Amino acid sequence: MSVVCTGSIAFDYILSFKGRFKDHILPDKTHIINLSFLVDSLKKRRGGVAGNYAYNLALLGYPSAVLATAGSDAAEYRGWLESLAIDCRGLRLMNDEISATGFTTTDMDDNQITGYYGGAMNLAGTLGLDDTVPAPEAVIVGPNAPDAMKRLVHECRQRGVRWVFDPAHQLPHLSGEDLLDGARGAWVLIGNDYELEMIQHRTGRTMEQLLELSELVVTTLGREGSRIDKGRESHVVKAAPARVESDPTGAGDAYRAGLVAGLLRGLDIATAGAVASLAATYAVEQVGTIEHAYSREEFSARFHEAFATTLPKSFWGSAD
Repeated sequence: MSVVCTGSIAFDYILSFKGRFKDHILPDKTHIINLSFLVDSLKKRRGGVAGNYAYNLALLGYPSAVLATAGSDAAEYRGWLESLAIDCRGLRLMNDEISATGFTTTDMDDNQITGYYGGAMNLAGTLGLDDTVPAPEAVIVGPNAPDAMKRLVHECRQRGVRWVFDPAHQLPHLSGEDLLDGARGAWVLIGNDYELEMIQHRTGRTMEQLLELSELVVTTLGREGSRIDKGRESHVVKAAPARVESDPTGAGDAYRAGLVAGLLRGLDIATAGAVASLAATYAVEQVGTIEHAYSREEFSARFHEAFATTLPKSFWGSAD
Protein backbone atom coordinates (compact mmCIF):
# COMPACT_ATOMS: atom_id res chain seq x y z
CA MET A 1 0.00 0.00 0.00
CA SER A 2 1.18 3.49 -0.85
CA VAL A 3 0.93 6.99 0.53
CA VAL A 4 -0.65 9.25 -2.07
CA CYS A 5 1.07 12.62 -2.24
CA THR A 6 -1.02 15.49 -3.55
CA GLY A 7 -0.38 19.16 -4.18
CA SER A 8 1.90 20.80 -6.70
CA ILE A 9 4.58 19.49 -9.01
CA ALA A 10 6.59 22.64 -9.44
CA PHE A 11 9.86 24.31 -10.26
CA ASP A 12 11.34 26.41 -7.49
CA TYR A 13 13.52 29.47 -7.91
CA ILE A 14 15.39 29.80 -4.63
CA LEU A 15 16.94 33.18 -3.81
CA SER A 16 19.22 33.82 -0.83
CA PHE A 17 19.36 37.26 0.80
CA LYS A 18 22.38 37.78 3.05
CA GLY A 19 20.54 40.21 5.27
CA ARG A 20 17.46 40.33 7.48
CA PHE A 21 14.01 41.30 6.27
CA LYS A 22 13.26 42.92 9.64
CA ASP A 23 16.02 45.48 9.07
CA HIS A 24 14.23 46.77 5.98
CA ILE A 25 10.59 46.79 7.08
CA LEU A 26 9.26 49.89 8.82
CA PRO A 27 6.37 48.76 11.06
CA ASP A 28 4.46 52.02 10.66
CA LYS A 29 4.77 51.92 6.85
CA THR A 30 3.54 48.42 6.09
CA HIS A 31 0.45 49.86 4.40
CA ILE A 32 2.69 51.26 1.65
CA ILE A 33 5.42 48.64 1.65
CA ASN A 34 7.70 48.72 -1.40
CA LEU A 35 10.86 46.68 -1.04
CA SER A 36 13.50 45.20 -3.29
CA PHE A 37 16.22 42.84 -2.09
CA LEU A 38 19.48 42.30 -3.94
CA VAL A 39 19.97 38.55 -3.56
CA ASP A 40 23.29 36.75 -3.44
CA SER A 41 22.33 33.54 -5.22
CA LEU A 42 19.56 32.08 -7.36
CA LYS A 43 18.96 28.38 -8.00
CA LYS A 44 16.32 26.58 -10.06
CA ARG A 45 15.27 23.23 -8.65
CA ARG A 46 12.57 20.59 -8.98
CA GLY A 47 10.00 20.99 -6.23
CA GLY A 48 6.34 21.27 -5.37
CA VAL A 49 4.91 19.66 -2.28
CA ALA A 50 3.65 16.49 -4.01
CA GLY A 51 7.11 15.81 -5.42
CA ASN A 52 8.77 16.72 -2.13
CA TYR A 53 6.58 14.41 -0.05
CA ALA A 54 7.02 11.53 -2.49
CA TYR A 55 10.79 11.93 -2.80
CA ASN A 56 11.31 11.92 0.96
CA LEU A 57 9.05 8.90 1.40
CA ALA A 58 11.10 7.11 -1.28
CA LEU A 59 14.33 7.93 0.58
CA LEU A 60 12.79 6.38 3.68
CA GLY A 61 11.82 3.30 1.68
CA TYR A 62 8.08 3.91 1.90
CA PRO A 63 5.93 3.31 -1.22
CA SER A 64 4.52 6.55 -2.54
CA ALA A 65 2.43 7.84 -5.42
CA VAL A 66 1.90 11.29 -6.88
CA LEU A 67 -1.56 12.65 -7.68
CA ALA A 68 -1.13 16.06 -9.32
CA THR A 69 -1.37 18.11 -12.49
CA ALA A 70 1.71 19.66 -14.07
CA GLY A 71 2.64 21.32 -17.32
CA SER A 72 4.18 19.72 -20.38
CA ASP A 73 7.51 21.11 -19.12
CA ALA A 74 7.50 18.47 -16.36
CA ALA A 75 8.00 15.40 -18.59
CA GLU A 76 11.61 14.97 -17.46
CA TYR A 77 10.58 15.52 -13.84
CA ARG A 78 7.99 12.73 -14.09
CA GLY A 79 10.56 10.38 -15.60
CA TRP A 80 12.94 11.15 -12.76
CA LEU A 81 10.26 10.38 -10.14
CA GLU A 82 9.43 7.11 -11.89
CA SER A 83 13.12 6.16 -11.82
CA LEU A 84 12.84 6.30 -8.02
CA ALA A 85 9.94 3.79 -8.09
CA ILE A 86 7.38 6.51 -7.30
CA ASP A 87 4.02 5.68 -8.87
CA CYS A 88 3.14 8.48 -11.30
CA ARG A 89 -0.03 7.15 -12.92
CA GLY A 90 -1.84 10.06 -11.23
CA LEU A 91 0.59 12.74 -12.47
CA ARG A 92 -1.12 14.32 -15.47
CA LEU A 93 0.84 16.59 -17.80
CA MET A 94 -1.43 19.27 -19.26
CA ASN A 95 -0.76 20.51 -22.78
CA ASP A 96 -0.41 24.27 -23.26
CA GLU A 97 0.17 24.78 -19.52
CA ILE A 98 3.34 25.37 -17.53
CA SER A 99 4.01 23.76 -14.20
CA ALA A 100 3.49 25.61 -10.94
CA THR A 101 6.43 27.91 -10.21
CA GLY A 102 7.57 29.35 -6.91
CA PHE A 103 9.99 32.18 -6.14
CA THR A 104 11.27 31.99 -2.55
CA THR A 105 13.63 34.51 -0.95
CA THR A 106 15.22 33.44 2.33
CA ASP A 107 17.02 35.78 4.74
CA MET A 108 19.75 35.05 7.30
CA ASP A 109 17.16 34.24 9.98
CA ASP A 110 15.52 31.64 7.70
CA ASN A 111 12.49 33.88 7.23
CA GLN A 112 10.97 33.45 3.79
CA ILE A 113 8.93 35.49 1.33
CA THR A 114 7.42 33.46 -1.51
CA GLY A 115 5.60 34.35 -4.69
CA TYR A 116 3.78 31.44 -6.28
CA TYR A 117 2.19 30.91 -9.68
CA GLY A 118 -0.21 27.95 -9.78
CA GLY A 119 -0.05 27.20 -13.51
CA ALA A 120 -1.20 23.65 -14.27
CA MET A 121 -1.80 23.04 -10.56
CA ASN A 122 -4.99 25.09 -10.89
CA LEU A 123 -6.50 22.16 -12.84
CA ALA A 124 -5.87 19.62 -10.07
CA GLY A 125 -9.55 19.54 -9.12
CA THR A 126 -10.15 17.38 -12.21
CA LEU A 127 -8.37 14.49 -10.47
CA GLY A 128 -9.56 12.29 -7.61
CA LEU A 129 -8.58 9.11 -5.82
CA ASP A 130 -9.78 6.98 -8.74
CA ASP A 131 -6.88 8.44 -10.77
CA THR A 132 -4.13 7.02 -8.58
CA VAL A 133 -3.20 3.77 -6.84
CA PRO A 134 -6.10 1.68 -5.51
CA ALA A 135 -6.66 1.51 -1.73
CA PRO A 136 -4.05 4.04 -0.57
CA GLU A 137 -2.81 3.65 2.99
CA ALA A 138 -2.98 7.41 3.54
CA VAL A 139 -3.28 10.61 1.54
CA ILE A 140 -1.32 13.78 2.18
CA VAL A 141 -3.64 16.63 1.18
CA GLY A 142 -1.06 19.30 0.58
CA PRO A 143 -1.46 22.90 -0.62
CA ASN A 144 -3.13 22.68 -4.00
CA ALA A 145 -5.93 24.21 -6.02
CA PRO A 146 -8.63 24.79 -3.36
CA ASP A 147 -11.24 22.73 -5.23
CA ALA A 148 -8.77 19.84 -5.40
CA MET A 149 -8.13 19.98 -1.65
CA LYS A 150 -11.85 20.00 -0.90
CA ARG A 151 -12.48 17.09 -3.28
CA LEU A 152 -9.71 14.97 -1.78
CA VAL A 153 -10.84 15.57 1.80
CA HIS A 154 -14.38 14.59 0.79
CA GLU A 155 -13.23 11.43 -1.00
CA CYS A 156 -10.94 10.37 1.86
CA ARG A 157 -13.76 10.83 4.35
CA GLN A 158 -16.23 9.00 2.12
CA ARG A 159 -13.89 6.04 1.55
CA GLY A 160 -12.49 5.78 5.06
CA VAL A 161 -8.93 6.68 4.01
CA ARG A 162 -6.87 8.52 6.60
CA TRP A 163 -5.54 11.90 5.49
CA VAL A 164 -3.00 14.51 6.51
CA PHE A 165 -4.36 18.05 6.11
CA ASP A 166 -1.53 20.44 5.27
CA PRO A 167 -3.00 23.73 3.94
CA ALA A 168 0.30 25.69 4.25
CA HIS A 169 0.62 28.45 1.66
CA GLN A 170 -2.95 27.97 0.43
CA LEU A 171 -4.28 29.31 3.73
CA PRO A 172 -5.08 32.74 2.22
CA HIS A 173 -7.35 31.02 -0.32
CA LEU A 174 -9.27 28.76 2.08
CA SER A 175 -12.23 29.92 4.15
CA GLY A 176 -12.69 29.11 7.81
CA GLU A 177 -15.28 26.49 6.83
CA ASP A 178 -12.85 24.95 4.32
CA LEU A 179 -10.25 24.65 7.07
CA LEU A 180 -12.71 23.16 9.51
CA ASP A 181 -13.80 20.62 6.92
CA GLY A 182 -10.20 19.65 6.20
CA ALA A 183 -9.42 19.24 9.90
CA ARG A 184 -12.63 17.44 10.83
CA GLY A 185 -11.75 13.74 11.01
CA ALA A 186 -8.18 14.25 9.77
CA TRP A 187 -5.53 11.82 10.91
CA VAL A 188 -3.03 14.72 11.11
CA LEU A 189 -3.50 18.49 10.95
CA ILE A 190 -0.10 20.11 10.44
CA GLY A 191 1.45 23.53 9.99
CA ASN A 192 4.17 25.77 11.34
CA ASP A 193 3.45 27.95 14.36
CA TYR A 194 2.32 30.89 12.21
CA GLU A 195 0.04 28.67 10.11
CA LEU A 196 -1.56 27.07 13.17
CA GLU A 197 -2.20 30.52 14.64
CA MET A 198 -3.81 31.55 11.35
CA ILE A 199 -5.98 28.42 11.31
CA GLN A 200 -7.15 29.17 14.84
CA HIS A 201 -7.90 32.78 13.91
CA ARG A 202 -9.68 31.87 10.66
CA THR A 203 -11.81 29.11 12.21
CA GLY A 204 -12.42 30.72 15.59
CA ARG A 205 -11.24 27.51 17.25
CA THR A 206 -8.66 27.13 20.01
CA MET A 207 -5.91 24.53 19.86
CA GLU A 208 -7.93 22.40 22.27
CA GLN A 209 -10.91 22.58 19.93
CA LEU A 210 -8.77 21.67 16.93
CA LEU A 211 -7.64 18.59 18.85
CA GLU A 212 -11.29 17.59 19.09
CA LEU A 213 -11.43 17.60 15.27
CA SER A 214 -8.15 15.91 14.30
CA GLU A 215 -6.41 12.91 15.81
CA LEU A 216 -3.03 14.67 15.83
CA VAL A 217 -2.20 18.37 15.59
CA VAL A 218 1.43 19.00 14.69
CA THR A 219 3.17 22.36 15.04
CA THR A 220 6.59 22.72 13.42
CA LEU A 221 8.88 25.28 15.03
CA GLY A 222 11.96 25.49 12.81
CA ARG A 223 15.17 25.38 14.83
CA GLU A 224 13.09 24.86 17.97
CA GLY A 225 11.86 21.47 16.76
CA SER A 226 8.18 20.57 16.78
CA ARG A 227 5.24 19.75 19.02
CA ILE A 228 2.86 16.85 18.39
CA ASP A 229 -0.42 16.98 20.30
CA LYS A 230 -2.89 14.15 20.67
CA GLY A 231 -5.80 14.69 23.02
CA ARG A 232 -4.26 15.60 26.36
CA GLU A 233 -0.82 14.32 25.34
CA SER A 234 1.83 16.72 24.08
CA HIS A 235 5.15 15.53 22.69
CA VAL A 236 7.97 18.05 22.21
CA VAL A 237 10.51 16.90 19.62
CA LYS A 238 13.87 18.62 19.33
CA ALA A 239 15.34 19.54 15.98
CA ALA A 240 18.07 17.20 14.75
CA PRO A 241 21.29 19.27 14.60
CA ALA A 242 22.27 20.38 11.11
CA ARG A 243 25.88 20.06 10.02
CA VAL A 244 25.37 23.07 7.78
CA GLU A 245 22.32 25.25 7.21
CA SER A 246 22.04 25.86 3.48
CA ASP A 247 18.34 26.40 2.78
CA PRO A 248 15.21 25.65 4.84
CA THR A 249 12.95 25.42 1.77
CA GLY A 250 11.34 21.96 1.66
CA ALA A 251 12.26 21.03 5.23
CA GLY A 252 8.60 21.07 6.27
CA ASP A 253 7.65 18.67 3.45
CA ALA A 254 10.47 16.31 4.45
CA TYR A 255 9.21 16.49 8.04
CA ARG A 256 5.72 15.48 6.94
CA ALA A 257 7.03 12.52 4.96
CA GLY A 258 9.14 11.36 7.90
CA LEU A 259 6.25 11.64 10.33
CA VAL A 260 3.88 9.72 8.06
CA ALA A 261 6.45 6.97 7.39
CA GLY A 262 7.22 6.65 11.10
CA LEU A 263 3.60 6.47 12.20
CA LEU A 264 2.59 4.03 9.47
CA ARG A 265 5.50 1.77 10.39
CA GLY A 266 4.24 1.59 13.96
CA LEU A 267 6.62 3.91 15.77
CA ASP A 268 5.35 5.76 18.81
CA ILE A 269 4.59 9.45 18.35
CA ALA A 270 7.84 10.76 19.84
CA THR A 271 10.03 8.43 17.77
CA ALA A 272 8.08 9.16 14.59
CA GLY A 273 8.56 12.86 15.34
CA ALA A 274 12.31 12.31 15.67
CA VAL A 275 12.39 10.56 12.28
CA ALA A 276 10.52 13.56 10.86
CA SER A 277 12.98 15.97 12.49
CA LEU A 278 16.01 14.24 10.99
CA ALA A 279 14.38 13.99 7.55
CA ALA A 280 13.82 17.76 7.70
CA THR A 281 17.41 18.43 8.71
CA TYR A 282 18.74 16.57 5.68
CA ALA A 283 16.66 18.92 3.50
CA VAL A 284 18.03 22.01 5.29
CA GLU A 285 21.59 20.99 4.48
CA GLN A 286 21.13 21.33 0.70
CA VAL A 287 19.92 24.14 -1.54
CA GLY A 288 16.68 22.90 -3.07
CA THR A 289 13.82 20.86 -1.68
CA ILE A 290 14.86 17.42 -2.99
CA GLU A 291 18.61 17.64 -3.51
CA HIS A 292 19.56 15.63 -0.41
CA ALA A 293 20.07 11.87 -0.22
CA TYR A 294 21.08 9.20 2.29
CA SER A 295 21.18 5.44 2.72
CA ARG A 296 19.30 3.52 5.38
CA GLU A 297 22.55 2.94 7.21
CA GLU A 298 23.47 6.62 7.13
CA PHE A 299 20.05 7.69 8.35
CA SER A 300 20.05 5.16 11.20
CA ALA A 301 23.56 6.13 12.32
CA ARG A 302 22.71 9.81 12.29
CA PHE A 303 19.45 9.17 14.14
CA HIS A 304 21.47 7.60 16.96
CA GLU A 305 23.90 10.52 16.88
CA ALA A 306 21.12 13.13 17.04
CA PHE A 307 18.81 11.51 19.59
CA ALA A 308 21.09 9.15 21.55
CA THR A 309 18.77 6.24 20.85
CA THR A 310 18.55 3.54 18.23
CA LEU A 311 16.03 3.72 15.41
CA PRO A 312 14.14 0.39 15.52
CA LYS A 313 15.09 -1.90 12.65
CA SER A 314 11.37 -2.45 12.15
CA PHE A 315 11.21 1.07 10.72
CA TRP A 316 12.91 -0.28 7.61
CA GLY A 317 10.50 -3.20 7.41
CA SER A 318 12.63 -5.81 9.19
CA ALA A 319 12.39 -7.37 12.62
CA ASP A 320 13.86 -5.43 15.54
